[in-house]
Amino acid sequence: MMKSPAQRHFERVSAEQAAASAAPGESLAGANAYELMLVKLSTDRRRLKSIASIEQKIKVKRDELLPDYVDYVTGSLSGGRGAQDDVLTTVMIWRIDAGDYAGALDIARYAIKHRMTLPDQYDRPLATAIAEEFAEAALADFKKGIAIDFVQLGEVAELTAPADMHDQVRAKMHKAIGYAVQGTDSALALQHLRRALELDSRVGVKQDIARIEKASNAAG
Repeated sequence: MMKSPAQRHFERVSAEQAAASAAPGESLAGANAYELMLVKLSTDRRRLKSIASIEQKIKVKRDELLPDYVDYVTGSLSGGRGAQDDVLTTVMIWRIDAGDYAGALDIARYAIKHRMTLPDQYDRPLATAIAEEFAEAALADFKKGIAIDFVQLGEVAELTAPADMHDQVRAKMHKAIGYAVQGTDSALALQHLRRALELDSRVGVKQDIARIEKASNAAG
């Protein structure tokens, strides 16, 4: 059911007040708006778990679940002081799944700035998950013929650069950036693809490097 403007305003303000109630390193537990969204998140997770199809899961996230979190996210980012928020970080991952990369980045900037963590079921450090999820989404889009947003991907790489993570994850990011710019800047593409290969010999870019080098040499 569509929320009224008054309901949306109330959700936004309530989230803003809840987010302002705790500082970095503290918990939002006990804040009404947060507790209500945790209950909703638990219900939504159970619903997603009951769906076998990955494609259908993504559709449900995009069309039915994520719109209900928009006002909470807006209020939380506006009023937040950096306290741990499992709702925000989960929505961030879901937004990547659903192709809302700009929306996911809004949360990623805040979450990395305040050194937040992902809920336990993700079993990865926050920065690693952000880098890997964005890179894999970009590579999947590339396979479908969908253009990769180099600016967004570049920001993700910059945001996650200071973090310690497996070389294979970093390699995926360099591969995705290389693919994003190969049509406009072959030198930069080669730089990223070669770095990807240095980090992971099995990243799958050797033929791309050879193809771009051959085209560059032919162009003189």
